[in-house]
Amino acid sequence: MDKNLIQRTVSGIVYIAIIILCTTPFGAQLLDQLSPGLVKQQYLYYGLITFLLLVGTWECIKIMKFGDGYEKWIVLPIVLLIFYMFSKRFFYHDFYFNFRLSEILALALIVIAVVTLFKFTSELYFDSGKLIFTVIYVALPFSFALGLPKFSSYDSSFSLEVIFLFILIWSSDTFAYLVGKFFGKHKMAPKISPKKTWEGYAGGVVLTLVLSYFVEMYQPQLRGNWMIVGFLIAAFAPLGDLVESQLKRTFGAKDSGNIIPGHGGVLDRLDSFLICVPVVYLYFILEKFI
Repeated sequence: MDKNLIQRTVSGIVYIAIIILCTTPFGAQLLDQLSPGLVKQQYLYYGLITFLLLVGTWECIKIMKFGDGYEKWIVLPIVLLIFYMFSKRFFYHDFYFNFRLSEILALALIVIAVVTLFKFTSELYFDSGKLIFTVIYVALPFSFALGLPKFSSYDSSFSLEVIFLFILIWSSDTFAYLVGKFFGKHKMAPKISPKKTWEGYAGGVVLTLVLSYFVEMYQPQLRGNWMIVGFLIAAFAPLGDLVESQLKRTFGAKDSGNIIPGHGGVLDRLDSFLICVPVVYLYFILEKFI
C-alpha cells in the first residue's frame, strides 16, 4: 500500500478525532474517566481554537513572506489582543445576549479582505497590507468561532453547532469533489483551482442540503434553521478554498504548512471553515431578529 496514503489516512483520522473530542461533550466525558471534573468541555474547545489560531497565524506569516520590518513582529500580539477580547465574551456568555455594531464591522472587514486578495492583490505586497490581511483573515474567523457553541457550567452541557458545521463542510467538499469528478465540465476558477467545476459546486449544494435536512430533523436543539445553515455552508465553503488557493498562488506557496502529514497545514484544512464561520455567525445574529 502507498505509504503516502497510509500517512494521509492516519493523520486524517487523528485530525477528525481531535475535532470531535474538542467540539462535543465526548472530550470531557473521556477525561472524566481518568479524573472526574478534570477539564470542562468549553476549555477543550477553547484550547483547540487557540491552537488553530496560533498555528494559522504563523502559517499566514510564512506564506505572505513578511519583510524584516516591525509589521512581522506585531502581527501575533494584535491577533492575540483581538482573540482575548472575544475570549472574555466566550467565558462570560456575552455572545448570546448582546448584539454589537462592532461585530457587523468586523464581518465587513472579512469581505473587504477577500475582495482585496482577488481584485487589489498589489496592496498585499506591502508589509502593512500583509499585517492587516493576516489579522482579518485569521484572527476574526477564529474569534467568531468562539460565539457558535453554547455551554453551561452548571450541568456541563455543550451545544453541537461547531461539530455539525465541520460535518457539513466535510460533506460539501466531498460531494462537490465526487460530482465534479464524474460530471464536471465547466471550470469554476481554472487559474486558481483547476479541479473545481460548477457541476461539482451545484452537487455539493444539493447533497449538503439533503444532509442538513436530517440535521435539522434530528438535532432540533441547535441554534437556527439548519437547512439555511447547510445552504450557507455549501454556498460559501468553496469560496474558502478559493481564497486560500489564491493566497498561496499570489505568494508562490504550495502548502500553508505540514502540521497534518499528508494534508498540509491548518490553513489548508480549515480554509472553508475560515469563511463559513463568519457567514454562519452572521446568520445567527440576524436569526435573533426574525
